[in-house]
Amino acid sequence: MIKKVGVVGAGMMGAEIALCFAREGYETVLNDISQEIADRGKEKQAAILDKNIKKGRITKEDKTATLNRVTATGNLEDMADCDLIIEAVLEVFDIKKSVFEKLDAICKESAIIASNTSSISITKLASTVRAERKGKFIGTHFNSPASVMKLVEVIPALLTSEETAEAVTDVLKEIQKEPVRVKDVVGFGLNRIFHAMYLEACRLVEEGVCSAEDVDKICKYGLGHPMGIFALLDITSHDLNLNVDQILFEAYGERFRPSPQIIRLVDSGRLGKKTGAGFYDYEER
Repeated sequence: MIKKVGVVGAGMMGAEIALCFAREGYETVLNDISQEIADRGKEKQAAILDKNIKKGRITKEDKTATLNRVTATGNLEDMADCDLIIEAVLEVFDIKKSVFEKLDAICKESAIIASNTSSISITKLASTVRAERKGKFIGTHFNSPASVMKLVEVIPALLTSEETAEAVTDVLKEIQKEPVRVKDVVGFGLNRIFHAMYLEACRLVEEGVCSAEDVDKICKYGLGHPMGIFALLDITSHDLNLNVDQILFEAYGERFRPSPQIIRLVDSGRLGKKTGAGFYDYEER
């Protein structure tokens, strides 16, 4: 039974994943490479909860109770007694490999290790743990922003046990998510749809068919999306988007060739909202 959850990586995605569990009553450990960075992750959680208080969705007491269930730490060994650990670090295989090797040594035998990777093969990632752990290794790809979006792709590796897949699916339902079982292929389901769509949106702008602002209006008022695709890309950050594009391009060829627009934005340092500018200038807003 999953009672205590750990999240490795206290960036916006990791902090929000941990928040999803904490607000539903789970004791949660949020880890990063230093105590300072882990604490900043908890501050991000507090800011999200403050917005929910202003909207009347929760009370101040709810916020306090939720944050009390989160332990921020710079020590990976604090994951030792977690029942489920979700990795949410940079989308770089070698970095993830290092995390999984350490977790495999630290965590109890019954612990499930999951990756929030958006594009790397779960079976390849599972190769980084001991044979005894491979049945308890799985992919859990949360949709950004994780504290709001309900979708989580559940991706069993080649050797993942059905018991593990069912346990993870059940706990995701308990935290009010909508788990979808997806085959272990590069990009899974969500990113193959999303990147194909956003690359076509980039072509519309490159060809002068319409502006980025008008593409976003098409998404919002024509497709019913909560925000425009370029606004969303600015939130997810273009260095990450380009990295995933390159992984998809290597796997599937021309249909996922990285957009020149995204390459230019990355080269210029306009990585999106986190740098103050991407397709849009946020300092002016």
